[in-house]
Amino acid sequence: MWQCPKCKRTFKHTNQDHYCGDAPRTIEEYIERQPEYARPYLRQINEAIRSAIPEAKEKISWSMPTYRKNHNLIHFAAFKKHIGLYPGTEAVEAFADKLKDFKTSKGTIQLPYDKPLPLDLIVQIAKWCEQV
Repeated sequence: MWQCPKCKRTFKHTNQDHYCGDAPRTIEEYIERQPEYARPYLRQINEAIRSAIPEAKEKISWSMPTYRKNHNLIHFAAFKKHIGLYPGTEAVEAFADKLKDFKTSKGTIQLPYDKPLPLDLIVQIAKWCEQV
């Protein structure tokens, strides 16, 4: 177990990403708290999702930017080497053929900072999530 020297919370993984203190209240606040290199990627993803599902409510859930409409539709979060997009297991399976160039796992898509963002695909996935 690893303990954060700032907030004293304990985690399974050493130097695990987390928030010390209060979680952000808005998506913009979340983005502003991230490292400068991650912010442009986060803003592009946020805009793509917002344009795809404009009626969805923006909120923070699980300390991540989330879009919700009767239930959580899609989340995203910044990490050291990638942005995690969380559309759920069914979405990852439904778009598996278009996600071959990205690392995926159960319900998660990793979008590395060293590749262009697949914004059109993110829009398609967000719309799919709204329809399910």
